[in-house]
Parts: sequence; C-alpha cells; structure tokens
Amino acid sequence: MASLAASPAFSLLKSTKAITSSASTRARASLLPIPSKPTSTRPLGFSAVLDNSHRFSLHVASKVHHSARGKGSRGVVSMAKKSVGDLSSAELKGKKVFVRADLNVPLDDNQTITDDTRIRAAIPTIKYLIDNGAKVILSTHLGRPKGVTPKFSLAPLVPRLSELLGIEVKKADDCIGPEVESLVASLPEGGVLLLENVRFYKEEEKNDPEFAKKLASLADLYVNDAFGTAHRAHASTEGVTKFLKPSVAGFLLQKELDYLVGAVSNPKRPFAAIVGGSKVSSKIGVIESLLEKCDILLLGGGMIFTFYKAQGLSVGSSLVEEDKLELATSLLAKAKAKGVSLLLPTDVVVADKFAPDANSKVVPASGIEDGWMGLDIGPDSIKTFNEALDTTQTVIWNGPMGVFEMEKFAAGTEAVANKLAELSEKGVTTIIGGGDSVAAVEKVGVAGVMSHISTGGGASLELLEGKVLPGVIALDEAITVTV
Repeated sequence: MASLAASPAFSLLKSTKAITSSASTRARASLLPIPSKPTSTRPLGFSAVLDNSHRFSLHVASKVHHSARGKGSRGVVSMAKKSVGDLSSAELKGKKVFVRADLNVPLDDNQTITDDTRIRAAIPTIKYLIDNGAKVILSTHLGRPKGVTPKFSLAPLVPRLSELLGIEVKKADDCIGPEVESLVASLPEGGVLLLENVRFYKEEEKNDPEFAKKLASLADLYVNDAFGTAHRAHASTEGVTKFLKPSVAGFLLQKELDYLVGAVSNPKRPFAAIVGGSKVSSKIGVIESLLEKCDILLLGGGMIFTFYKAQGLSVGSSLVEEDKLELATSLLAKAKAKGVSLLLPTDVVVADKFAPDANSKVVPASGIEDGWMGLDIGPDSIKTFNEALDTTQTVIWNGPMGVFEMEKFAAGTEAVANKLAELSEKGVTTIIGGGDSVAAVEKVGVAGVMSHISTGGGASLELLEGKVLPGVIALDEAITVTV
C-alpha cells in the first residue's frame, strides 16, 4: 500500500462551523485533508407512561424484500399498538395475564444477581397489573440452556422480584403441565406466579405451536414486555399471540418503541448518530438506515480502520475487514450524496499490543505505523466530535469508540458518555441504543440523566436497521401500511 506521503488521502471530515443547526436543512459533507502530524452511578431510571392516550403511534422503517432480485428497498410502516395502559381495572380484575418479560440477568458463581436492571425495568408493567387485580403469570428466559439446567433456574430471581413488588412472588418448577395449572388456579387477585425458565423446552425457540398453545392455555390475555427478545419469533413472544386476545405491549416495550422508533423517525433536528464497535459488518444495516435519517454521523471503534484502508491509509496491525473495503467506500459516497456530515476520527490512540499494559501513543489517522494498532479515538477527534454534538437536538449512540474495557483506551468512549450527559441536561434527546454503550454510560455514572437507555441488544440493532420485530408485529391493533 502506498504511504500517505506518496499519495495524499482524505477523510469525510468537516469543520463543525459548517454544520447547520437549522431543523429544515441537512448538513453537507465535505472533504478535508487528514493532518500529517500528531497533536498532542446514578441508577438507570425507567418510567411507566400511565397517561390517558389510549394508543401510541409508531413509524417503523421496514425493509421490503424483493425475492426475485435478492435486493431490498426501504419503506415506512405505520403501526398503532395497544398498550397495557389501555386495559382498565374492570378488564383486568380477576383475569389471568401472561406477561413475557426479559429477566435475563447476570448471575455470579453463587447464583447472586449482579445487575438487576432488567428486573427493575419490568416492575412498572407487573405493578400496574397487580394493582388492578390481575393474576400475573410471569414468564422469562435465562441464559442459553440445553434442556433443564439447574444453574439456569429462575429461583434466584424470586427474592428480588418479591422485594421490588412488595408481595410474595410464587415460583413454579415448570412452565407448563398439571402442577403449573394447579398453581395458576390458586393464584389470588394481585398475585404473581413466576414460571420456570421457558427455554428449558427446545420448543420455545422453535416457536412450536403446540408448546405456545400450552403456555397460552394458562391465561386470559397476553402482555409482551420483553423488548430484548422481541426480534425473535419464539413461542412465548410470538406464538402465544395466536391463542390469546388481547395481546398488548407492556410499558417497557412501549417506551423502547417510542424512543427507538418515534424519536428516530421524527427527530428534533439536527439529529446525530454515533456508531462504534469493532466491525463494519455488524453495523452495516444500522449505518445504512441512519444515513437515510440523520444529519450528522460520527464513526468510532475498530470499524474506522476499514474506512481508513478504503481511503488508502496505512493502518498497521489495526483490525480491518478486507472484504468490506468496497462497502466502506460506498457508505462514504452515500453519506456525501445524502448530505450527511460523516465524521471519522482525525487521530487515534495506538498500542504495540492488545493488552492493558501495552505501550501507547496518539498519532494522526495518517500516521499509524507497522506493528501498531488503533484502540481508541484521539483527543483531537474527541474535541471535533463534541463540537459537532453541540449543534444537535437528538442523538442516538450505539457502540463504543474504543476498547473501553481497558483504561488506557477508554477516554473516547467515556468522553462521548459525558458529552451526552451534558447535552441531556440541556434538553437534548439522548438515546443509548443498547449493548456496550449501556455499559459505558453505567461505568461513567451518567446513565440516570439520559433520555432513554435501551434494554435490548440485538433488538435495538434490528429496530435501528429498520426491521420489523416479530414480537411487536404480533401484538393487537397492528395495522401495517406502507407509506
């Protein structure tokens, strides 16, 4: 590969002064040379939306696949979903309600919960149901068991659920069968029965109709509050809806959709997206979808080195997806054509090995030497990114800027977290789109000030890509129209 000295390279970077703050004008991308010299917990808050609006409207960008050509085109699908908040006390009192939650929490070797975020996030829906006299049959998965596996039993969840709900939660030793039916029959109004891990049955992930029918036979109606599994068509997330009516969204699922779909489809502008992570391949759909919607796109993480190499830069030992070089070039061209201001880091923190004790230094994007690898964005890039973010009214973030698990390479990710916290307090809508970004804001201690923190990993990504989630589309009042 020719060096930069022999062949000048450019990055899609621009002065933030040129980024408009007008809500009606999209920022224009421009080409500027890469500099040739280096330059030197608050807890998560989830709110239940208990208002009088008996519908929440969503606009979902959906891929419409054309099988003949093997290519897809994007349309916008409008859906109006029924929520648990639509159900009155009269409709709930004495009714058996099957609630699919996502209580897939981490446990240590002593079977102690190390992070109860997902349990706390599910409480508003369960509380609303028991306060209105429903009999709650609670279902979830835990881990990836192969059949009945004691270490994946839900028993460790019972004390924390009971504490948060203020009642004694009962637990079944199975999720279907005569014993479960007997426990359901004896459940009082306002009571909660936790079924055993639904993935102890292989039929769950296969979405077996007979298994779904057995689950559904326990209840009168269905509430899906498991956003983290909404992208999977499983028996407890999609199959049961064929046998239980009404089938409605829980408050957490509603909130996830309101932010990840509503705010992204009709954002306050300027709208910026920050996308990081190690591989371009894992974020192709997200980047392509966001290029249709955002004004500013900031890229970080290991994926940037594929973009650098696509522009003719030497990247040393940095992570590169050789088979994605043409894709990177096309994404840069698409950003320019769409008028999106796409910013790549101008400097990076490089290391001589992938280890916490590695030797490290800051170099310009054009100055990565052989034997060195980029593991974080540099201080100049942090400054440029912050200036761009200062112009925004809506920001969504998915993916770290570097290897933030190692302190030497955490500065870029932590800077983004702190900047979004600052913007949140100024009224900017800030959405943390799941995965490592959530871990980052929790690590920095600013999770509580963000507008929304998604509880879904894969579900968040698929929704941002514009895919329709099976667990959502299966719910009642779904009227799908391409507009």
